[in-house]
Amino acid sequence: MNGMNMGKLMKQAQDMQRKMSAQQAEIDQQEFTGKAPDDLVVATFTGDRKMKDLQIKKEALDPDDPDMISDLTIAAVNDALEQIDETTKNKMGQFTQGMNIPGL
Repeated sequence: MNGMNMGKLMKQAQDMQRKMSAQQAEIDQQEFTGKAPDDLVVATFTGDRKMKDLQIKKEALDPDDPDMISDLTIAAVNDALEQIDETTKNKMGQFTQGMNIPGL
């Protein structure tokens, strides 16, 4: 590969890196809301996986079934995290098409 082709390749790689960073920053700013059944627990995360809010309806607080609140919270959190993963995969996949990169 001569120097001109290598320079062009490096520029393309830098351009792609800038686009990927911008896309990731956009995802990080989005909000994702995960919900348990009947919206008894609702967890809101930013795209960078930071929890912003957790809403728990009083119907979820059953003193005779303390494990229910844990199950509902786990369901809401996992729902939100799955949405983040799916959005990241869909938006970042345009940069990794044809490449076998674990995690993307």
